[in-house]
Amino acid sequence: MLPKSTGRLALPSLAILAASALLLSGCASMNSNSVTSNAKKGSTFVIGTDAPMDAVTSFAVQVQSVTLSDGTTTTPSLITGTPTVDFARFNGLQTLLDMNAVPVGTYTSVTITLGSATLGYLDMTTTPPTIKTQAATLTASSVTITLDKPLMVTTDGAPVGLRVDFDLKNSIAVDTNGDITGSVTPTFHVNTLTNDDDRAHIDELIAGVTTPPTMTTEPASFVVTGPHGQSFTINTTTDTQWDGDASLSTLTTSSIVLVAGKLDAVTQTLNADEVAVLSQTGFYAGGLVTYVTPSTGAATSFDFYVRGVLPGSTDVQLGNLATVNLTGTEKYSIHWMRNPFSQYLFNSSGLLPGQNIAVGGPATGAADATKVTVTRVTLRNWGFRGTVVAGSQNSMNGSFQMKMTGFAGVLIPETVTVYLGGHSDFRFGCSGFGNLTDGAEVRVVGLLLKNPADGSAILLGRHIDGDNFTDFETHDY
Repeated sequence: MLPKSTGRLALPSLAILAASALLLSGCASMNSNSVTSNAKKGSTFVIGTDAPMDAVTSFAVQVQSVTLSDGTTTTPSLITGTPTVDFARFNGLQTLLDMNAVPVGTYTSVTITLGSATLGYLDMTTTPPTIKTQAATLTASSVTITLDKPLMVTTDGAPVGLRVDFDLKNSIAVDTNGDITGSVTPTFHVNTLTNDDDRAHIDELIAGVTTPPTMTTEPASFVVTGPHGQSFTINTTTDTQWDGDASLSTLTTSSIVLVAGKLDAVTQTLNADEVAVLSQTGFYAGGLVTYVTPSTGAATSFDFYVRGVLPGSTDVQLGNLATVNLTGTEKYSIHWMRNPFSQYLFNSSGLLPGQNIAVGGPATGAADATKVTVTRVTLRNWGFRGTVVAGSQNSMNGSFQMKMTGFAGVLIPETVTVYLGGHSDFRFGCSGFGNLTDGAEVRVVGLLLKNPADGSAILLGRHIDGDNFTDFETHDY
């Protein structure tokens, strides 16, 4: 049995944003009412995101199929293969899951079929913390959801989409003592959206480069392969921002990149507004730092909770802890912070539990998850949930203090000072600084840094979300 939700444990929840219809697999079986394989098709894509809740650190489940129906006919499975998805992986960010073709039609419902699943949590009673998991029991393996508005897929129109919110709070059962039983009743909330919606922006697609660009100056394109084997074409322009030492000329078939941007409505490719290199040697893993050794000064090692990995053939596996041993030769960088001072803000002395990081290096260095060696460490955005500390708001310097909750609250028990800048924005029921009232529940998507002066945690906020981010049925965001 999992421990009940207290200050010692935390959990992120999930929402999948499926823009333009979701995924398509040509090898899926069809029932007697299925759309025929020679039907006209329209291009589609899937974007995933989530929202945090209290209790567990992961809910990983095999997605066996996703189908659309117009009441008479049903599409083949929209899923390429049967990937296992951790519904707690993303927090306040959106990622491209797949982009393919769906038969033309006007669809009124979606059916999602799930397979085996596990629940995971971080046991903070040990030093360093350990991961505990247990099998989840689904009360229903297939769920059909009526769309709020029909989804119209055409051959010549702009992509349309679905936002599918997997509601962990209302899916995971607890007993009378508040303990999680392991029983899960899959609960989804689904809304349609258009391609030009702000929510169709892809904050991060992590993928390996399979076809490097043939041009060294913009405009140029290259092809990547995602974690489930999907191929995507990435377009760059003179407006594309490159993080760190990344550029068109540095990309090879050993590069693993993080791309942000928006899908092109005409070509169905991804127009990148930002590209960062996470690895130049074929291996990447990412997740939240759980423990740093030593806690002060330059770190010699750190543990992190693995939420993403490429390739999947190393000893570093999703849902487990991995230990990175540092030699002092690693290169440190901060995602979307493009100035030479970033190396002074984040380095081996700036590692902190709760940070969302990516590591890159050779796959041979990940043959043992207890002693991983890497060449790159990148600090990335994450969504941190908490409450506004009374009296801490300072509109003159754009700062306030926040008491962390959720998974990060386990790792960062102290009060964190949040700093806002010119690129910060307010979303999901939070329209401005005036909404940051005493005790208000917020989510800050940003970069967690260690204050070099006193070692305290500070947060550079990129998105400030109000409490509507967990209330999908009531609020159309």
